[in-house]
Amino acid sequence: MRFFTKKDQLIILSLILVIIFISTFNLFNKKVLQARKDDLDDDIDIEDMLEELEEDDETQETGPIMIHISGQVHNPGIIELELGSRVIDAVNLAGGLKKDADLDRMNLAKKLIDEEKIYIPAIGEEDIPIEVANLNSSDNSGNTQPKVNINTCTKEELITLPGIGEVTAGKILDYREENLFKIIDDIKNVSGIGEKKFEAIKELITVN
Repeated sequence: MRFFTKKDQLIILSLILVIIFISTFNLFNKKVLQARKDDLDDDIDIEDMLEELEEDDETQETGPIMIHISGQVHNPGIIELELGSRVIDAVNLAGGLKKDADLDRMNLAKKLIDEEKIYIPAIGEEDIPIEVANLNSSDNSGNTQPKVNINTCTKEELITLPGIGEVTAGKILDYREENLFKIIDDIKNVSGIGEKKFEAIKELITVN
């Protein structure tokens, strides 16, 4: 049986210490790399959150919208209004109502959207243009702009919706690859689409 000299024992001990040091160093490096990866993921999440906040701010901004108003107003034509304006604002900017305007068939409190057409009917008038918005409704169903089909649309089409930027549009497309939208409310399952944002787009989207 071979006996280890003190020199051999020191060499073996040194090797063991080196192995322990290398193992500890590698473990430490792995933890550092994982921490950096986690920080990077957090940075990406923060960027997404910041963009979504910016998108929310965009929906609250007051910007110009173009409206076509005709019928029983003194100055029919294309007018420019601030986002969030109502039918009464458009009527006033168009010179006000004529005496024959049928107030019972209008909703002066209705909010307007860009590219909307408003027709002010006369009392007793029946042949109202088909493309005209229903001024008795409280929604925007009279808008002639086609709705965005969230099951078939492109990223560019999604970005045209209020409050939807590139990040949120990408999340919608990612969700759609795994799950088709059965009803428009399903879009709330997408991260970043809360009740407030859904209310802003629900009249502008469809699943059919």
